[in-house]
Amino acid sequence: MKFSEPEPEDTNIELTPLIDVVFILLIFFMVSTTFTREATIEVNLPEVSEQAEEQPEPNSFELHITRNSSYALQKSGEESASLLLDNELDTLRRALQEVAAPEVLMIIRADRKAPHEAVVQAMDVAGKLGIQRMSFATNEIAE
Repeated sequence: MKFSEPEPEDTNIELTPLIDVVFILLIFFMVSTTFTREATIEVNLPEVSEQAEEQPEPNSFELHITRNSSYALQKSGEESASLLLDNELDTLRRALQEVAAPEVLMIIRADRKAPHEAVVQAMDVAGKLGIQRMSFATNEIAE
């Protein structure tokens, strides 16, 4: 008995369903993705010359921020800074309300190991109180 061999079938891969699935996945990811805008702060960096002269501003005060997020306020004309009772934002807000005015210059003197969060919170409180002029003080590094 002689069996005949089956003829090989012509196999085709259909690309149309594959392309449909890829397009559906693409549309799904495009629709389900959310885009958020991060809040940014615009900072105008000062330019310093080699012979920068420090001129005390009569209408200013200094806010000292320590490495453990403690705040101290030194008003214009005072010899030393007075430490605030605690690190709470309400305490800082009450202390800054005494000196807050749009024309007053607030000088932030933060320890180099002070948390960034403490500096930004102080700037936020000052901005909400209407203090528009802020500056950062640094110490000169001896070479």
